[in-house]
Amino acid sequence: MGISLQEKHEQADMNSPREAAAVGWRKVLYEQQPFPDNYVDRRFLEELRKNIYVRRYSYWTVVFESAVVIQQLCSVVVFAVIWWYMDQGSLAPQWLFGASLASSLIGYILFDVVDHGAGRRENERTRWADLKSSLVFLAFTYGFSPVLKTLTESISTDTIYAMSVLMLLGHLIFFDYGANAAIVSSTLSLNMAIFASVCLASRLPKSLHTFVMVTFAIQIFALWPALQKKLKAHTPICHFIVTVIFALSATVGLLTISGVGALLVVLLLISVSFICPYYLICLQPFKDNIHGPWDEAEITEDLSRFLM
Repeated sequence: MGISLQEKHEQADMNSPREAAAVGWRKVLYEQQPFPDNYVDRRFLEELRKNIYVRRYSYWTVVFESAVVIQQLCSVVVFAVIWWYMDQGSLAPQWLFGASLASSLIGYILFDVVDHGAGRRENERTRWADLKSSLVFLAFTYGFSPVLKTLTESISTDTIYAMSVLMLLGHLIFFDYGANAAIVSSTLSLNMAIFASVCLASRLPKSLHTFVMVTFAIQIFALWPALQKKLKAHTPICHFIVTVIFALSATVGLLTISGVGALLVVLLLISVSFICPYYLICLQPFKDNIHGPWDEAEITEDLSRFLM
């Protein structure tokens, strides 16, 4: 049966704001109400909240947190400097392998000393298991180093350099600096760094150089960030001091190759450490986030029992 003309007029009158206020609007979807779909009353904006989740930063706190970014930038610089010395024949692969092995042993001991072995007990890892994993990795890398050496022979050197630069930039972009963001991917970041190291190592003179360079890349792009994360969690002052020493070492190493490059790196580190935090603090008063009944629903209850 159709609706009469009089009923249509009554429904239209009911949709007016005056009639809506008289009847009373409820913010529900499971009831048929005599209001338009886009109708809200004046109480709707009473639940408006601004900047309830905004985090206030202090300048020196942000400067301290920027040490993670400084470390990764310096890691890329150190890797590039070591590769250049290896390519020029100024650094023997035996010396680099010995220094890397000694530093790895020191870092391994320090990794346990910092938290008194708590991380090892949580992961149920033994020193014997770590030793076996290291030996297997070294054996496979050494065995496949001739393959890695000839892997990119058909690719021009300029293309190798361009790919390496892009991969290292991607490593810096996707690295886990501690921020909860969708772009963060530790696996992708590490894979891009290893890919760049393989590309550059394939341009070195011998297979031994390739083996040592790839091993060094694993140490500086995988093991070194893990140690620094542990230092930051347990001894922040030590973490900051190590970052300063590491940045000075990277700058001095680059200075021996290019003065202009060292100057650009110093300006970049100063910008990341001091100028960018200053701008972040200055822009904080302009942050304006609104929250209200239009936000997406968040389920706070543990629903895992329904999956059993």
